[in-house]
Amino acid sequence: MPGLGKHRRPKQRPIARKLAFAGTGGAALALPLISATTAGAAVTQPAAAPAVKTVTLPAVKPAAEKAMAPLTYSVTVGDTLSKIAVEHAVNGGWQALYEANRGAIGSNPSIIRPGLKLSIGAAAKAAVAKATAVKAAAVAKPATTYANNLDGWIRQSLDIMAQHGIPGSYNGIHRNVMRESSGNPMAINNWDSNAAAGIPSKGLLQVIDPTFRAYHVPGTSLNSYDPVANITAACNYAAARYGSIDNVNGAY
Repeated sequence: MPGLGKHRRPKQRPIARKLAFAGTGGAALALPLISATTAGAAVTQPAAAPAVKTVTLPAVKPAAEKAMAPLTYSVTVGDTLSKIAVEHAVNGGWQALYEANRGAIGSNPSIIRPGLKLSIGAAAKAAVAKATAVKAAAVAKPATTYANNLDGWIRQSLDIMAQHGIPGSYNGIHRNVMRESSGNPMAINNWDSNAAAGIPSKGLLQVIDPTFRAYHVPGTSLNSYDPVANITAACNYAAARYGSIDNVNGAY
């Protein structure tokens, strides 16, 4: 029991002390509590999306427009057509590059001088297209057929002669054939001086073997009795001696 005249101070419970302490320093404690709550709320908010930066790219020309644009290249020391064709992806390679610039380069594609301007764009592609068209036409063109008679032999010979630059006409050949052999491809002269020398005249245009061999045209038969080979070799000989088979009107 308490002593007389003394009042015991009521003992505060621990919880009351804590509340009193909070009351005396509440202001100091309130800020951290509120701040922590606010910070917690900030963490839970979604992060703002980063700003998107817009980049403007240069305009790209359509492929068709690029293909049509002519391009030129100036040759430098050490350049070759092959090197230029590879570096600039020339369709058709150095051959197409040469065809497109043959006039500027000349007859030798292995010689190109520094400073020479070469077309490597539209011109090169045009050359490739032209070469492709020529090849396609050659493939598509059917082979010429000739009749196995005097008319066919003369016409085939004329075509071969044209390829080798040998002059002569159908009428000139036909006239001489009829005089020399009457159109018989196996005709042979066994009575003149050539026959006596062991080299008789043979075939449609009566050619001796040494003359046939000397004026034989590549691509034809090596048999002097062959009608096409005989006519072509005889016309080649006549062109060398008389200017053309058309100028021959007698024994030759």
